Amino acid sequence: MTMLCLKAGSLLSTKPFHLHFPVPKHQLSPFFPSFKPSSSASRSQIRMSSSSTPPQTIEHIVLLKVKENTDPTKVNTMIHSLNRLISLDSVLHLTAGALYRTKSSPIPFTHMLHSRYSSKENLSAYALHPTHVQVVQESILPICDDIMAVDWVTDDLSGGDSLVPPSGSAMRLTFLKLKEGLGDEVKDEILGVIKGIKDTFGGIDHISCGENFSPARAKGYSIASLAVFRGLSELEAVDSAKELANLEKAKVRDYLESVMVLDYTVSSSSVQFDVVF
Repeated sequence: MTMLCLKAGSLLSTKPFHLHFPVPKHQLSPFFPSFKPSSSASRSQIRMSSSSTPPQTIEHIVLLKVKENTDPTKVNTMIHSLNRLISLDSVLHLTAGALYRTKSSPIPFTHMLHSRYSSKENLSAYALHPTHVQVVQESILPICDDIMAVDWVTDDLSGGDSLVPPSGSAMRLTFLKLKEGLGDEVKDEILGVIKGIKDTFGGIDHISCGENFSPARAKGYSIASLAVFRGLSELEAVDSAKELANLEKAKVRDYLESVMVLDYTVSSSSVQFDVVF
């Protein structure tokens, strides 16, 4: 895959699977996590009520670049097929659709998928599920010519409203590629700055961030964050607060090699979740 070049930006203000894409069995190791799905977990153990949040949540982001001049019907089929994957038992939340805006990225991604799981094992179960594999093979790979995926563990969510961003919410995704040789103390400092952004900027419902645990699919980006805003107006307000944004940027920019920033809006058609007791 093409490596990303430097385009610096702030964590939230600057200037969208993961799908674990299937390949022949002898080539699976670069794309799939090393953990294995649980074979004994029941539906009630895997899917949680929409009013509860696990102590830790697995975040899964996939960015897609649809080929130019692709038939819009095929694109719509891809989005619809992805959103239907919410029906899989291991999925807590899933939304997929077109990116609203690319603020900073050397790759012109066009679409994204965001999903959440209660464990790495459930993420793996999703990735290996025959329905998911079919969607990837039939609806994704034929029309996409670039893919990036990032996974991280977060303990920053609380309550059903955080677990399932409501329709009309706006998301800002930020991916950081760090300079080589930085230790865990620096990574912890960066994550601390990201978590503190919620107190600096108004209109943010919640922020999830963490260190990527699937490096083979992330194009070198090791820190990820997802900020959920109440709406687009609150997201735009962050961009207008240049002085605050520059202050947050200055705290970590010496550690950064590259930054990606993308925006996404949650539509009513992509907000899908089940309540299972």
